[in-house]
Amino acid sequence: MTHVVILGAGLGGVLMAYEMKAKLGPSNKVTVVNLGSTYSFVPSNPWVAVGWRERDDITVDLGPIFEKRGVELRPEGARRVHPEENRIELNDGRSIAYDYLIVATGPELAFDEIEGLGPDAHTQSVCHIDHAEKAKLAVDQLIKTGGPAIVGAVQGASCFGPAYEFAFILETALRRAKVRDRVPMTFVTPEPYIGHLGLDGVGDTKGLLESALRERHIKWITNARLTRVEAGKAIVDEVDDAGTIRRAHELPFTFSMFLPAFRGVAAVRGVEGLANPRGFVIVDKHQRNPKYPNIFGIGVAVAIPPVGKTPLAVGVPKTGFMIESMVTAAAENVAALVAGREPTAVATWNAVCLADLGDKGIAFVAQPQIPPRNVNWSSSGRWVHAAKIGFEKYFLRKIRQGKSETFYEKLALDALGIRKLKEIHQELAG
Repeated sequence: MTHVVILGAGLGGVLMAYEMKAKLGPSNKVTVVNLGSTYSFVPSNPWVAVGWRERDDITVDLGPIFEKRGVELRPEGARRVHPEENRIELNDGRSIAYDYLIVATGPELAFDEIEGLGPDAHTQSVCHIDHAEKAKLAVDQLIKTGGPAIVGAVQGASCFGPAYEFAFILETALRRAKVRDRVPMTFVTPEPYIGHLGLDGVGDTKGLLESALRERHIKWITNARLTRVEAGKAIVDEVDDAGTIRRAHELPFTFSMFLPAFRGVAAVRGVEGLANPRGFVIVDKHQRNPKYPNIFGIGVAVAIPPVGKTPLAVGVPKTGFMIESMVTAAAENVAALVAGREPTAVATWNAVCLADLGDKGIAFVAQPQIPPRNVNWSSSGRWVHAAKIGFEKYFLRKIRQGKSETFYEKLALDALGIRKLKEIHQELAG
């Protein structure tokens, strides 16, 4: 019997469990190690922060679903991975041995890297549902009192979409409460230009997002380095292309939300050969670690170099469909190894994104996500807002049913030419 352990039960980890168990069958064991037994749909956190969703709307108890699927859940969480010994040390001191390990932890949020940053200090966050619920209380207070609002991301961040989304969602919530005229808003980002997104743009995301910010009367500062946050004040250095300070800003605020930089989780950070200096898992084109070939990495946990040079550190996002393609590739490759074959599956890393702007939205398709691309498309309209709501309901239903992909999903993606795996002849030709 082969024992496959999946570390993490976020988007990638849960889908990995479903795909891996389906491929290995009942004669092999799949275990998920996670801190807690609840899945939360992170893309809906901006809606939670303005009261458009409640916790119960976007969370799933994984225990009964995993049990039905024959997947063991260990909710103690991991303290440390010991790859030389093929075991994971749990937070309660016990250990789990594995034959193959798939790291799908997501990130650790590096609030501590900037003085005054984070929900335990002076700024809000929508990275976790607990943070989003706390942000909701701050939004309620903003609606009562008015005052300046700052939304954005810090240098080193690698997930800019939710920052843009939350800025527009907050703006929409303020308009609906008829207090928008009392809340001047500023968007602050280390990106070299609006709509860079850590991807050097996709289609016309620069033009679309700049236009949307102007339309909503949201000012912006790019190439912005947040140096510290005090109570009611953010200290921001705006730099030029050489990284030299061009202008210093002291931005007062009644409400602020900044996305932090990410780093790898403590369980793998500092394990030489497994993780890079930032703590992200090093993988090859098969999602496999070169030093420890029985360890794979997927999702936000993996190391991806930045797209080009920028004045400030701007990371590459790992988006939903891109993560799903990593899941399918890793599952195929682990199953191949269990069957005595060499890995051949390569994820496409295609990106299909729906960014909600409160009452409309922006959609983009990047194939692959990292340029140069075969497809580089973006569009906007009210249909995107409706599509994002529909996707939320569909994805949560898929999680509750214990499915990684439905027949209809595959049919639709195939019709659009959007695939999770590269064709072998394409890979050989490349």
